[in-house]
Amino acid sequence: MDRTNTNTNRLNGKRFAILVENGFEQVELTEPKKALESAGAVAEIVSPVEGKVKGWQHKEWGDEFKVDIPLSDADPNRYSGLVLPGGVMNPDKLRMNPEAVQFVKAFFNAGKPVAAICHGPWTLIEAGAADGRKMTSWPSLKSDLANSGADWVDEEVVVDRGLVTSRKPDDLAAFNETMIEEFSERQHIHSMAA
Repeated sequence: MDRTNTNTNRLNGKRFAILVENGFEQVELTEPKKALESAGAVAEIVSPVEGKVKGWQHKEWGDEFKVDIPLSDADPNRYSGLVLPGGVMNPDKLRMNPEAVQFVKAFFNAGKPVAAICHGPWTLIEAGAADGRKMTSWPSLKSDLANSGADWVDEEVVVDRGLVTSRKPDDLAAFNETMIEEFSERQHIHSMAA
């Protein structure tokens, strides 16, 4: 089955934020961004780093990407959902940034969908969003998530009340498909409630 065709235009006109710092796992930004755009959405790179932000590819620095909106100018109300790529450096920097943590919290407070992969859930812990949720992540975050009250499982992709989590780049196909599905369903729920 061609997954691209099933996702076309499901998110037409919706805008999503991809929050990153320098050192994000490059494919965990590029592939979800491509999946969102293929579904008709606008996917904007939001970062505390102004101008350009640099990716990480496996064991070395990757490419630079234009920051669409500086975090200081980003309004969570403009977005229908949030994506948090991993990489070790990226979420470690974000979770130490109070403005980034507040930005993430705003999505959960508003009941908007969030997708986080690999080390991305570190920022969710800091935002207080892991407690009581079933989640997965890169294996080294298992204790961090469990200590924050999450029910950690070793699965390709997990969905819990609008939160989509995956373990690693190898899970991206399932992560992207589930993210589009969840983001699409959440849009439908919000429009019915409005």
